[in-house]
Amino acid sequence: MISSDVIRGYNDTIILYLLLDAPSYGYEISKKIRELSQGRYVIKETTLYSAFSRLERNGYITSFYGDETGGKRRTYYRITGEGEAYYREKCDEWSLTKDVVERFIRKF
Repeated sequence: MISSDVIRGYNDTIILYLLLDAPSYGYEISKKIRELSQGRYVIKETTLYSAFSRLERNGYITSFYGDETGGKRRTYYRITGEGEAYYREKCDEWSLTKDVVERFIRKF
């Protein structure tokens, strides 16, 4: 498992990545994170919804209700143009971060 402390700064990037192709909702995003990380990272529900609030407050995503019939309505999230630009910035930042950190990792 990956420590949440290690990956915390990239939760927003992960969420935005999952919204690039289509809107989605919390449980589905959580499930995709678990699947794509092959179970090595499981995002906590409170962390996920805090990220949604922050991303929406910053204009990187918008939320809307789905049109499901019966049961509880789902809140869906969609990435904005500003969110796509922010995602690209974070990807560039990751490349730089990875390059710097790898200089201090000793291969055993």
